[in-house]
Amino acid sequence: MRVLIFFIVVSATVAVEMTLRSTPATRAPALCNTCPPGFELTDNNLCKFRSPYQQYESGLGNEPGVGGLKTALPAVRDGFTPQQIDLGRYLFFDPVLSGDGTVSCATCHQPAKGFSDGLKTSVGLHNTKLKRAAPSLWNVAFYKKFFWDARATSLEEQMTGPLYSPDEMGTTREHLLETLNGIAAYRDMFQEAFPSRATGAIRLGEIYTAITAFESSLISLNSRYDQYAHGYHEALNKAEIEGLNIFRSFVARCAECHTPPLFTNQQVAVIGLAAPEGSTFDPGAQETFHDASLRGAFKVPSLRNIDRTAPYTHAGRFNSLREMIAFYSAGRGHEVPRNEKLHIHWHIWEPKLTDDEMDRLVDFVKTLTDESFMPRAPEILPSGLAIDKNINQKAQLSQTLHTH
Repeated sequence: MRVLIFFIVVSATVAVEMTLRSTPATRAPALCNTCPPGFELTDNNLCKFRSPYQQYESGLGNEPGVGGLKTALPAVRDGFTPQQIDLGRYLFFDPVLSGDGTVSCATCHQPAKGFSDGLKTSVGLHNTKLKRAAPSLWNVAFYKKFFWDARATSLEEQMTGPLYSPDEMGTTREHLLETLNGIAAYRDMFQEAFPSRATGAIRLGEIYTAITAFESSLISLNSRYDQYAHGYHEALNKAEIEGLNIFRSFVARCAECHTPPLFTNQQVAVIGLAAPEGSTFDPGAQETFHDASLRGAFKVPSLRNIDRTAPYTHAGRFNSLREMIAFYSAGRGHEVPRNEKLHIHWHIWEPKLTDDEMDRLVDFVKTLTDESFMPRAPEILPSGLAIDKNINQKAQLSQTLHTH
């Protein structure tokens, strides 16, 4: 009898609401000294990624999986200490990072919404409507390009965009350092997370490293699809398997760009979307690479946890997965504005999928949902500020079980 080890998650959704305290914490919260799920602690206190796929290997021996679906993961960002990861968790949820103390990273990257925000386009400082939607942060440890227009090549570079944008978090380097260095609890926590440095002021590089460490711990690779791909045949039902076959087919061509195991090829592509009503056309990656052929090109998003991140596309054009799939089915370039000559990606054509085929695709992509490594929001922030009351957090109990 074969035994498969996988994670079962019992979750309850609770609203995280905190009372604003008048002063910062006088005592630093104790930072965690163990690695998050999915990581193993090395002898030199570093968290090394342990692929969930290894559990399937131990349970299923040397079987190749189903239809060649077993695929290798790309290189991952790891090697941070548990204390750096936990410090990054506090910083991620703390609005003290913004210019006026009202916006945190989690404002636009909410755990319960796939680390996006459920809006067509995000809202920044002073309720400023932004140009693009907030992308999910799941599995960013594997990514090489960031932002919809691929203008950043590291998480450290990426975070400087929202931090210092006057419309997003609205802080400056000077204000950020002055604010954090003025909070004794944060000074103690940074000293604990970066013990090799001389005692002194918090530095920008340490802030970037801590947030990168936390974001790199957001791993989602234990979905029902993953179990099926590694040989656990009962993980998907008949409709979902039909959807997988359509997804991989030469007719639909979904997998050409949404390539397993991350379900993104990490490239930019022109799919021919019209601008939302009342908006000007977004040139996308054309501005990043100064290449006219990339006008209207945007980063191919991962489909991991896509069921949590509606609405879809860089501008939130589609409210449902069915609408998104119908756009692709309708044909190459059918939405391109008349005054635009776009170089639409060659994989975009006119599959003319049936209603049943589109429904099966929706069934399949929902099997890519996995939140078993969901982190918890802090209960108290070192700054004394409140976590945004609109941020919903899943309180979870994860345990490794054996099943037949």
